[in-house]
Formats: sequence, C-alpha cells, structure tokens
Amino acid sequence: MADDHLLTKVHGLSDLELAGLLCLMSREHCLVSTTPEALDDLVEELQLIATQTFGLRCAVIHCHPQTTLDDFTSAILVPQSPPAAARTSSLFQSRHADAPESSYFAPRPDTLTPHTASFRAPSPSTVPTTNIIANFVIAKNLDTAPKAVQIQTLELLRTRRIFTRTSVQQAPKQFLCIAALAARSGGAARVTPHLNDYFYLAHWHDPDHGFANLDEAEFGEGTVGRGSETGSMESVVKKSSCNGEPAVSDDPLLSDVDLATLARLSQEVQVDIDVFRYQMNVISFLRMHRAVRSGVSPTATKHFEQLIKALAPLHGLNYATPALVALALKKTYLHRIQVVRPEEERSIQWGSQLEAVKALLEDVGPEEVMDDVLEMVPTPL
Repeated sequence: MADDHLLTKVHGLSDLELAGLLCLMSREHCLVSTTPEALDDLVEELQLIATQTFGLRCAVIHCHPQTTLDDFTSAILVPQSPPAAARTSSLFQSRHADAPESSYFAPRPDTLTPHTASFRAPSPSTVPTTNIIANFVIAKNLDTAPKAVQIQTLELLRTRRIFTRTSVQQAPKQFLCIAALAARSGGAARVTPHLNDYFYLAHWHDPDHGFANLDEAEFGEGTVGRGSETGSMESVVKKSSCNGEPAVSDDPLLSDVDLATLARLSQEVQVDIDVFRYQMNVISFLRMHRAVRSGVSPTATKHFEQLIKALAPLHGLNYATPALVALALKKTYLHRIQVVRPEEERSIQWGSQLEAVKALLEDVGPEEVMDDVLEMVPTPL
C-alpha cells in the first residue's frame, strides 16, 4: 500500500492529471476530449500537467487534413542536450588542463602532432544538438489528420519508435501520447478504428469544471494540497522556455520514483473470484446489449482489467472492488462502444418496427449503455 504522503499528493490531483498518471503507471496512452471552444485551454492544461506535475518534456502536434508524415515526425521531436560522451570527454580534458607541464598526459599545445590534435574533445559550444522524442506528446485534433498519419501514430505507440529520413528514433522510458479532440460528448471523440482501440482509456472534460493548473497560472491561486506548503504566489508562477512552452519543473509533484512505486503496487493488486466474475459478467452484458454495435474487443478487456488494478493503489487498496470495476468500465469503453444504427438493430429481424427502434435508440450513447449494463448486472456483496 502506498504511504500517506504519496496518497495525499494523488488525492490532490485533478481528473486530467489522474488520467495521465494512470497511463504513465501502465505505460499506455489515452484520448481526452472537450468542447471545441475549450480545446485550446485543454491543450495548455495538458502541457502544464506534463511539465509541472510529472516533470516531462512536452511536444504538441497541431493536426489538420493536410498534415504529412514529415510534419508529424518533426513535431514530436525536442532538442536534446549534448551527448554524454562529449560531456565526458570535455570533463576529461578540463581535468588534465591543470596538470603540471612535465606530465606525460598534458603535452604543450605547440608540441601536439596533427594526429594527436585530431583527438581533442570538442568544446560544448561546438557539439551539435540532437533531437529525441518528447516524453509527453499531445496530438491536437488527431481525428482530422490523414489516415496515414493516424496509422503512423499507432505504429509509434505500438513499437515505441519512429523512422525519420535519416535515423530511427526510440521513445523514452516515460512516454505518453494523448489525443486531444473536440467533441460534444466523450462517446463522440474517435480516431481510426485500430488506433482508437489501442488507446488505454478516454476522458471527456467538462469545461465548466475548469482547468486546475491553467487557472492557478493565470490567477495565482494557492496550491495547498498539490505539493506546496504555503500556497504563495511564487508556487504557481509557470515559467516558460525560450519557445514559449512551459518549462519543465525541476521539482515535479510526482517523481519517477512515485510513478514506479504506484506501478509496482498495481501489479500486486489481488482480485477476488466474485469481483472477477462481476467483471466478466459486465463484459458479457455489454457485448450482448441490443444498442451495442461494436467496441467490446479483446484489447478492451485487457485494458479493463489493467485499469481496475491501476485504480486500486490510488484509493489506498491492495485489492479490487466492484466500485473500481464500475469506474474502470466508464473510462475503458467510453471511446470504444459504437451504438448500432436503427436499421441494423437485431430485433428488426424479429419483426420490430423501424420507427419504434429509432425512438428507442434516440439519445442513447456509450454512457447510457454502460449505465444500463451496471444496473442489470448484480453486484457482489
């Protein structure tokens, strides 16, 4: 079980931060949506979450129908500091620069031969910078990008690498890709089918609930309960890097050690046979629901079980409960369930009237389907 200090930090997180935390714990990726008017604010909030909450380098991709594969590849890369080898060589050179002149390892500059001079370590100013994949990638309007770009995104998430024109880029250990989409409801936010099914969870953010980090940055409200002891104005000032994006925090709210601890605890969560049977019954009822056309896939089942275990340590538990099953259901299948068209509803084959079926399915979305299933499946005591 997580210690009280870590749980205090977790309980102070917003819904968006919790979505990112669950994905980083499981090394998966997610889909986040909000109304079109609030999409820009959502992207800014996610940037602040990346840099301030988790201390990760962030890249934003602004997708549109004309986005190319090269645009996508270049957008997810961020500059890297000089290679470690070059820094080590520079350090070695600086250490021996102060050696006595008679030392064998410190010859005079005027006595260096052309061969030995060629082995001098480059100065830090001359070491070329290289680009690496950002830890936190936000793909804004990914659903509007061409299919080829979305397939490339799927390949990146699946293999954790991407091919550029000159090299192969490997994703870092802490790597999270978030598709930020504009939609009037969570069930309406989708990308291409295979990529959609690969996303671990989905979250629809109501703009009326506000954006915690963005509001703090703009209005300077206190941050007691979010890692700050005083809630002073200095604690909420968000510094920017040279390109205008939020600078990475040197003291993030959740460190790599915290993420590793929570990930380890999630793997140790126990699931009772009654809770597991309840989980499987929910899946079966969901698959057989008359309003469901597709979306209850094997990948979704795997993510469903994984998310239940990831939620347990965040609630201070080392075992799964029916309440966690219901919570994980809403996040796992929100973006996956597709509601059947009235003319394809199965009771039409038995003589139902099309008009009656249209009336039945009116205003029915993934949220209503999941609520209906949770009411039908008996909860274990």
